[in-house]
Amino acid sequence: MTFFVPYAQAKVNSFCSLKMDGQRWLPLEANPDVMNQFLRQLGLLPTWQFGDVYGLDPELLSIVPRPVCAVLLLFPVTEKYESFRLDEEKKIQSDGQQVSPDVYFMRQTIGNACGTIGLIHAVANNQERLEFESDSPLKKFLLQSSKLSPDEKAVFLEKDESIRVTHESSAQEGQTEAPSVDEKVDLHFIAFVNVGGHLYELDGRKPFPIVHGKTTEDTFLEDATKVCKQFMARDPQELRFTVVALSKA
Repeated sequence: MTFFVPYAQAKVNSFCSLKMDGQRWLPLEANPDVMNQFLRQLGLLPTWQFGDVYGLDPELLSIVPRPVCAVLLLFPVTEKYESFRLDEEKKIQSDGQQVSPDVYFMRQTIGNACGTIGLIHAVANNQERLEFESDSPLKKFLLQSSKLSPDEKAVFLEKDESIRVTHESSAQEGQTEAPSVDEKVDLHFIAFVNVGGHLYELDGRKPFPIVHGKTTEDTFLEDATKVCKQFMARDPQELRFTVVALSKA
């Protein structure tokens, strides 16, 4: 059985950090309460909420509130994963893939910002479901950046003070002490979303979204967690995986 320790009981630091030149933020904790507070401060109304996924087997997935519109995975960046990532990128560049123009995707250029970018990906690709305050800084960011390229979106985020300040505040709110800005942490956030009936993996370290086949609103959680299992299978000795789901409250 694939089972995750509830976050409150976990004794590991679930953060995101990868080597990036330029700006570095404090790592964001993989804690649904922190994520919900972060989004609330940026003007997202709490009609949908992030919650823990305690395991990837059917009986544990069955207790996750439905519908689910996004899944975030925190995973360790290991040598095995990096080798896979580079091979995957070469294969897609050779074979091609069809990505909907409706997918909102951005690159990551800020160190330790993968948690925030994962949340942006989750929200940006579900705007028709979610509700925002009229003066929401996050909604403003999404509207102003929607037509930009993935690299241009990354630069736009670098200049957005509202999101940066909120990230820094949220990074201090977790159950474990945040590491320093410069401390090496080899964990990374990515998001899974359903756009136009296709399952997309959105990872700001990659040059493009990854298409994982068809999905539906009813099967999205199961389809996304199947891909999460593939991440776990690549590193069977690793235990540092966390999955959270954005569900209707």
